[in-house]
Amino acid sequence: MDINELLKEARSIWGNDKLSLDEILIRQGVTIGDLHRLARDHDEGQPLNEAELKKELGNVIFSTIRWCDDLGYSPEECIELAKQAQVKYRQARS
Repeated sequence: MDINELLKEARSIWGNDKLSLDEILIRQGVTIGDLHRLARDHDEGQPLNEAELKKELGNVIFSTIRWCDDLGYSPEECIELAKQAQVKYRQARS
């Protein structure tokens, strides 16, 4: 699936209403909290729930594509800017 197909699927699930930055951050916080819970539970000796981890990582990816669009940004451009920043950061650390 490409990014535009994922965005269409997200819109078919959630509709065309756009979230504000504040609304996005609240939802992102829930997902990050779920990831923290998984890490904490694993750190405390519980087996890692890999299915839950995969789902939450997928939530980060799938939702962020929609959130970029909600804010009027191209998800492809956002990804490219992040990639460039990571390359620059990695080169500076080498």
